[in-house]
Amino acid sequence: MAKKLWGGRFQKETDPLLEKFSRSIQYDHKLAQYDLFGSMAHVQILKKAKYLTHAEAGKLNKALGSLYALVLKGEFKYDHKAEDIHTDIQNKLLAIAGDLALKLHTARSRNDQVVFAVKTYCKAELAKTVVMVRRLQDALYAVAKSNNDLVLPGFTHMQHAQPIIAKDYIKAYAQMLDRDISRFTGISDSIKLTMGSGALAGTPILSSAYNISISGIKISASFNSIDTVSDRDFVIEILSALSILGMHLSRLAEDLIIWSTKEFDFIEIDEAFCTGSSLMPNKKNADSLELIRGRTGTLYGNLVSVLTMMKALPLSYNRDMQCDKEPLFSSIELAIDELGIMVGLVSTLKFNKVKIEEHLEDESLYATDIVYYLVDRGVPFKTAHTIVGKLVKHSIDSGIDIKSMSQIELDKFSMKLDREDILKLFNPKVSVESKRSIARK
Repeated sequence: MAKKLWGGRFQKETDPLLEKFSRSIQYDHKLAQYDLFGSMAHVQILKKAKYLTHAEAGKLNKALGSLYALVLKGEFKYDHKAEDIHTDIQNKLLAIAGDLALKLHTARSRNDQVVFAVKTYCKAELAKTVVMVRRLQDALYAVAKSNNDLVLPGFTHMQHAQPIIAKDYIKAYAQMLDRDISRFTGISDSIKLTMGSGALAGTPILSSAYNISISGIKISASFNSIDTVSDRDFVIEILSALSILGMHLSRLAEDLIIWSTKEFDFIEIDEAFCTGSSLMPNKKNADSLELIRGRTGTLYGNLVSVLTMMKALPLSYNRDMQCDKEPLFSSIELAIDELGIMVGLVSTLKFNKVKIEEHLEDESLYATDIVYYLVDRGVPFKTAHTIVGKLVKHSIDSGIDIKSMSQIELDKFSMKLDREDILKLFNPKVSVESKRSIARK
């Protein structure tokens, strides 16, 4: 069993089953960089408080820096038998700096050490997530621009509704992503990096000593040490924001899956983002999108698991909180992977304009335009709505297109329906250009 950060009062070894059950290094090794960063900041604080001499601080910083360099180069090998990454780093530091490393834990508890590392990790990962979201936005804007004049049949209740501008449809997802970015940046800004909480009651070091800056990152004393070590609101907020992002990606995935079916055939998805069938050689399946849609459940589940874990915890720190990391790491990594896949897929989308034009031949798409035509000629809206409803019903029942009806037939529904005018309305460009209420960017 690896050496622990605690144990002075204990005479027995930890039960092997508990040792395995309580170990977290298999996932919290991801915090190594941030734990080391926190330790370097703590050295600076201990030096200000006179707990370390200038020479001792220099030696500890050199040792910490060597470990930090290994992490950045991907050469840091964590001890699988260590209780957690914080213990592993302390043990490695002992091997490099000797007993001087024992001074590093002065005025420090794993309670505040862990939350500092997790907060620093979160701020870094949120920044990466925002970059990936912006990349997807750029891909969407590029597709919108390259299909600037394309008109699509719009749907409500999965039924043909009205013609819409394709770029508006695509930019709707970009606008969703704007809200995601606002959430991520807001959460990151609200995460304050503090030290000095100790286990829960603070430390003997003056609060002013904790007001430092390291590598341009500001750290300050905790305002309330009890809340600091027991707070996981920021984790829950991140998991919530990632769940909403996942929902947006799932909706986009669903639209693209539907559009790629033979029944719609609006788009072609690049083969690099599809798979085949082990039985049917003809199949080209949009599996990447189906997995993005399916794994939204993982994002939701991770949020619920942490909410459930936190719901009945008394102040302050409880070991239950160790259970926040796997869901957090899982959701962040999953979201970043999904964004990367979606960027590549969206960037290679091709629209089948011939098939789209076939769908736009459906006269029902222009029914509302005929209603507004009658309104412009003095017919009350609800009356016009009823007239056009009856006209559409007659067309369906008789099998005669409205465009093929004579003026005499149209007059049976309303003397205001001029055949020459009506024929001009069955045009997707005319339909979308008549909608002037949208303040498009």
